[in-house]
Amino acid sequence: MLISLVAVAIIGGVVTSLIRNEVTRNAAATTALYVDSVIAPLLPDIQKATELDAVVRRALDETLQHGALGSQLVEMRLWGPDGTILYSNKANLIGRRFPVGEHLESAFMGKLVANYDRYDHLGIRRGVEDVPLLEIYNPIRQPWSGTVVAVIEFYELAGDLQGTLRKALLTSWMAVAGAVLLIFLALFAIVYRASRTIDRQASDLSLRVRDLTEALEANRTLHNRVQTATQRAVARNERFLRRVGADLHDGPAQLVALASLKLDSDLVLEEGASPTLRQREVTAIRSILNDAMGEIRAICHGLVLPQLESATPAEIIEQAITAHEQRTACKVEHQLGPLTNALPLPHRICLYRFVQEALNNGHIHAPGAKLTVTGSSAPSSLVINVSDDGPGFDPDTIGNDSLGLSGLRDRIESLGGRFSLSTGPSGTSLTMELTLQEEQDDRENLDRDR
Repeated sequence: MLISLVAVAIIGGVVTSLIRNEVTRNAAATTALYVDSVIAPLLPDIQKATELDAVVRRALDETLQHGALGSQLVEMRLWGPDGTILYSNKANLIGRRFPVGEHLESAFMGKLVANYDRYDHLGIRRGVEDVPLLEIYNPIRQPWSGTVVAVIEFYELAGDLQGTLRKALLTSWMAVAGAVLLIFLALFAIVYRASRTIDRQASDLSLRVRDLTEALEANRTLHNRVQTATQRAVARNERFLRRVGADLHDGPAQLVALASLKLDSDLVLEEGASPTLRQREVTAIRSILNDAMGEIRAICHGLVLPQLESATPAEIIEQAITAHEQRTACKVEHQLGPLTNALPLPHRICLYRFVQEALNNGHIHAPGAKLTVTGSSAPSSLVINVSDDGPGFDPDTIGNDSLGLSGLRDRIESLGGRFSLSTGPSGTSLTMELTLQEEQDDRENLDRDR
């Protein structure tokens, strides 16, 4: 703001000076025209006569007193080239010689010099009753040759000029002030608009930063959950494998070992053994192997998955329900809304295991209760619920070594989904929610890359 005001003051000063000089020069040109047309013809040839006779002086006096300049003229001097005053309306100055000053020298070089309210080179204040004066140095040229032979110095009252100058200066300052005001208003509007835009953008940026911060925190939390679930899933998988190994060792392996021992018995190997006893031994071995095969099939039944790659989510749920009904002879009700088919294989496996384990838990812990499966999907998620109307249970009684519900939770959370359990006297409900948007975006990007 201060710099702008200083710039305005400088511009106003320059414009004022230009106007003052131009108005002064125009006024001086008018007076010079009068001198050239009225007074100069009265003068003799200055190159031949350096002194004016009485007739010329009288004519000059009459002209100055009664001419157009009579009421405005304060003083007039006719200078010779050597600085001698050849004529003046102040008789005491005629014949005196003074050093040639700057303005007088410029006039002898042919330049019209005009000054407004200035001191002349004699150091005499020319103001009359505080009215400013117009000081003019008008060169007098020799006819035909144009050589400057003398200079007429005028001092005339400049009251009218002062009014003209004041009006011009007032108009110029008003114009400058108006232009500056318009510029400031335009700058203010630009700055105000830019400020509001910056504030709006800052607010939007703050909201985006907050949203990104929240999203980053949510992603960090989800990452930690997935990482923890993955670690727990690995640990539970190892325990599950050990349990399967123990089941194989304690069940089928023992039966196969027993059958192997019986095959090495005398009743089987000896040729003289009784056929009846040998047949009985063979029958016992066959029964033992059948039992081992039955146990192996029972173990494999929980491990082997049906074909899921080409099945839709609805078909996967139907397969899990059908397998449960065949195994337990219990009816399962289901209500499935429109389900998305864009489901990756890990999500399909998780869907099948969730329905399978949830139905098994309901059958084991709430025998005879009605089991219900419901499902729905949104553009970015798949929600499956398995519930029963049994008496419920206390979740705190489930140990960390349990491979059922905790295994389901770890499997679901390792895929970035959510697992929830609700239980009470009116029944138990298990809910799985899988997020699909990121997976769909990845597949779309992969398709574009291809």
